[in-house]
Amino acid sequence: MIPALGWSAPDAPLVAMTTPDPAESAPTEAIPPPVKPALPTPPNCPRPSRAQIMAMIPAVANHYGVEEALIRAVITAESNFNAHAVSPAGAVGLMQLMPPTANDYGVSSVDKLFDPLTNLRTGTRHLKRLLNKYKNDYGRAIMAYNAGEGVVDRTNSQVTYRETLNYTEAVISNYQRQGGTAPTQTALTQVQTLREVKNPKQARRLLKKYLDLSLLSLNVEPTLNTRYLNPALHDADPTGKPMFELNARD
Repeated sequence: MIPALGWSAPDAPLVAMTTPDPAESAPTEAIPPPVKPALPTPPNCPRPSRAQIMAMIPAVANHYGVEEALIRAVITAESNFNAHAVSPAGAVGLMQLMPPTANDYGVSSVDKLFDPLTNLRTGTRHLKRLLNKYKNDYGRAIMAYNAGEGVVDRTNSQVTYRETLNYTEAVISNYQRQGGTAPTQTALTQVQTLREVKNPKQARRLLKKYLDLSLLSLNVEPTLNTRYLNPALHDADPTGKPMFELNARD
């Protein structure tokens, strides 16, 4: 295409007017926000009653070696005995299990987590594993059930999330009311101490004090190939400059 010529005032230089590039003039399309995965859908059937669920607990508790009082306390805090409960994060059923956690115990179907007995068995197995890992320290196991093992381990159990502190206190208090006999008063005292961390600077100081760097696992991979990472391999020309330069210290 021959470009059109536009004439300006006398003595002004001649200016070539080119056809606008459609790609440049077209409005930029808005990028749609990422689609959140749909939450699990409870089954279209009557929920089991509290009495029916209570009747299941003794056998499961005996099979996995976990106190009935602790299981009841966790269920109360997690779903209040609602087998069809679904959290905004996607946790499912009586013991509010995340599907990836349930998958670790061989339950790959989310629909099965709405079955009260399956959920009860899976949640109790998870609770038992946490108790074993933390040597029957109920405070740490309960914190890990709520916040995740990674958070508890990285902070040496100095978790300052308000939700986790509220959860731990609620479960332990309920456990004690239901006749639980394991020593848990120290954990309640720790919760009260952690509540005193009232601002981010205090929290960071506490985490820095207790953070065990040996528990961190980083997997770092370069996003650039060797040519871009090594300035000596860059192609040079009179107008080009390397992406960065490495200079020896004086």
